[in-house]
Amino acid sequence: METLTIASVVVILGMAALLRWRRPAWYWLTFGALVAVIRLRVRYASVMEACGLTVPPSRLRLLLARATRSEVPASRVPRIRRLRVTRTGLVVRVKLQPGQDAFDFAAASDRLRHSFGMQGVSSREVKAGMVELRMTGYDVLRRVQMPTKTEESTLRVPVSLREDGSVHYRDYRQVPHALNIGATQSGKSVYQRRLVAALAPQRVALVGIDCKNGVELYPLARRFSALADNPDDALGLLEALIDRMETILDVIRREQRISADVPDAEITADIWGLPEHLRPVPVVLLVDEVAELALATKAEEKRRDAIVTALVRLAQLGRAAGIYVEVCGQRFGADLGKGITLLRSQLTGRTAHRVNDEASANMAFADIAPDAVLAAVQIGTDRPGTAVAADSSGGWVLTRTPFTTLRQAVNTCNQHADLTPELPELADYRPALDTARARELTEAA
Repeated sequence: METLTIASVVVILGMAALLRWRRPAWYWLTFGALVAVIRLRVRYASVMEACGLTVPPSRLRLLLARATRSEVPASRVPRIRRLRVTRTGLVVRVKLQPGQDAFDFAAASDRLRHSFGMQGVSSREVKAGMVELRMTGYDVLRRVQMPTKTEESTLRVPVSLREDGSVHYRDYRQVPHALNIGATQSGKSVYQRRLVAALAPQRVALVGIDCKNGVELYPLARRFSALADNPDDALGLLEALIDRMETILDVIRREQRISADVPDAEITADIWGLPEHLRPVPVVLLVDEVAELALATKAEEKRRDAIVTALVRLAQLGRAAGIYVEVCGQRFGADLGKGITLLRSQLTGRTAHRVNDEASANMAFADIAPDAVLAAVQIGTDRPGTAVAADSSGGWVLTRTPFTTLRQAVNTCNQHADLTPELPELADYRPALDTARARELTEAA
């Protein structure tokens, strides 16, 4: 009987070790979560005290102890209000004691990670007096697996997984314009590919500029309303977009009809307040390798200045007209020429994949999130797709995009080719492709 028990324990431990090595997510759900919860409950009070996250006992308790000549009461520990197990870790809500601050937990996150034996710990303030700790049980970025259910909506698509196990979304209505930089083989193109595939099923017009002879975006052309693969066409396409923007702004102005008898809900300054039959389709402009547009010889400077000016105007005014700009490049600094820093200031969202030097990271984050610069420089070459995502609020997170092959993206775009809007202003730049042949290839794949 003892031999059978020992053999069973050995088999269970062997299975746990194998799962932890080959399938960390399965290990967490079967063994790791239980071990982590027990460890958290047992160590909680001592860890809080060691990390300086306790407060002295109240004066009333001290007076009572003196009056009754009893033992001096211990320091007060923050209370656990809720403990929840997720597929990637634990979510713990903690009630702060009087005198504590949410910053105390943020500063102690690394010590909490080591004390509880977790992969990572991050904190955020839920409301006054309440902090939420997200503890990751394993390295979720080693093998990215997106959850089957995500909270998608119009112009809000999941693109990557954060290091705390949550989904990172690209929300164009909240962050209209964004910059995506990264060195060669850093995963920048996969991020863009994933973005196009996620937007393909939505009622959105995709417009692309790919001056690398179209090698990145033209395979996905059946879902694009317009494409340009050289600077001359890019300038014409941008000018056509500006004409469309001005036309839409005129429609918004005409439909405002501001008077005393018009309800507040019907007054709008962008396309989302227009009636459904008047609302134009939103446009997402993807610019691949912006340096090919910004760098120019002396003879090409006039065209280059016109391109940068057009991009700046779209970034400044396009949101109200439903035009959103996504700029990609290896570098994005003043060395690209006049007007580039003005364009960068309009790009609220910033995503930096692995970069070759600190200066490149500074171009993305120095003006909004200096702490993210070091994180971007430390991304290794063995994890393509890993990136630091930040915005003008100063916060940043480490994310990784799941690998999406070009064939997968092409199939998705071909499958939803019938959703491609026809924009009259951009008709001259619509790629001429055989949609019937594309449908046959998609069904065969």
